[in-house]
Amino acid sequence: MTDTHDQIAGLLLAAGGGRRLGGRPKALLTHRGRPLVEYAVGVLRAGGCGPVHVVLGARADDVRGQAELGGCVVVENPDWAEGMGSSLRVGLASLAGTGVRAALVSLVDQPGIGGEAVARVLGGYRDEDSLVAAAYDGARGHPVLFGARHWPGIAASATGDRGARAYLKAHEAAIALVECGDVAEPFDIDTEADLSHLE
Repeated sequence: MTDTHDQIAGLLLAAGGGRRLGGRPKALLTHRGRPLVEYAVGVLRAGGCGPVHVVLGARADDVRGQAELGGCVVVENPDWAEGMGSSLRVGLASLAGTGVRAALVSLVDQPGIGGEAVARVLGGYRDEDSLVAAAYDGARGHPVLFGARHWPGIAASATGDRGARAYLKAHEAAIALVECGDVAEPFDIDTEADLSHLE
């Protein structure tokens, strides 16, 4: 029997240009001595994801040059400036036809979310109809797991910076929430002040 987790891909959205950080791509911020994108890939692996796909955009060549992304499938989103929705579409498209049955989506700018939260969300996977999200004190957050049957609908509705928000709102009743507030902090690195969260 195949280990289920081999069939769940980690999908890391790391394309943003860091507009509010003076144009420094978030993927290249340093955390624990390495680029943030590399740290985030490690979290997905530690949490039990099988293949890991990384969507790059802003300064993708620099990111490839500075971060150790060996073993990952790296895809570039030429339209990264349009927002997270386009990166989600590119990432899901890169998984099509790979035999993967679900995608666990995480964001590069949330280093407070570690492998334990990823593992909990993965644990909520049942089949290709699964929708699972981490919750923090009951409020839905990241990471989010999308069974493969949901991918076409998500791709169709992912525009601008909304990502899968509209799709999740429409399917709220189907989402299994997994409380992660005791093991993770869902802050974003968006502004200079947020850089204090990095080590």
